[in-house]
Amino acid sequence: MLATFAGVVPDFISSTMITTDRLHIRPFTLKDAPFILELLNSPGWLEYIGDRGVRNEEDARNYLKDRLIASYTEHGFGFYYTGLVDSGEAIGMFGFAKRPFLEQPDLGFALLPAYSGKGYAVEASKAVMEYARTALNLEKLTAFTLPTNEKSIRLLERVGFHQAGPFFIPNDEEELLLMKNFE
Repeated sequence: MLATFAGVVPDFISSTMITTDRLHIRPFTLKDAPFILELLNSPGWLEYIGDRGVRNEEDARNYLKDRLIASYTEHGFGFYYTGLVDSGEAIGMFGFAKRPFLEQPDLGFALLPAYSGKGYAVEASKAVMEYARTALNLEKLTAFTLPTNEKSIRLLERVGFHQAGPFFIPNDEEELLLMKNFE
């Protein structure tokens, strides 16, 4: 699978940044608030990422504006809407965060439960990582997850990350697993 980047994507996928065989990946807009509300309150998000207090569409628009969309301006990258090419249906988000406690950006992702186990996460992760290398000049990436999140660990290993050991976010006692795609 080789992703196609903005400028050479089919005209029928408006504002798409990356296209794969099955997915289109683009920056979020405020119109994505209903999807963000659903995703941030999905069981997997709440269990493995945490409750962000997004309870209605206004909260979702604020989350989009203040966190996701703001990252594009502040860092030149962020998390991206991921949808199906055939239907345009939203399935998840994939992309990068720049956190003050990590030297490299970290890869993050979330899928709605109905789309798990179908290969979309690997496809989207590879596509955004290729975008990071070729368009953003980001060769080194990190990722972190709960040590109990076996699906995320397997996914990260499948796309080229290795376990780098325990990790703690500053001022947080929860142990995480740090992963890197470099030595």
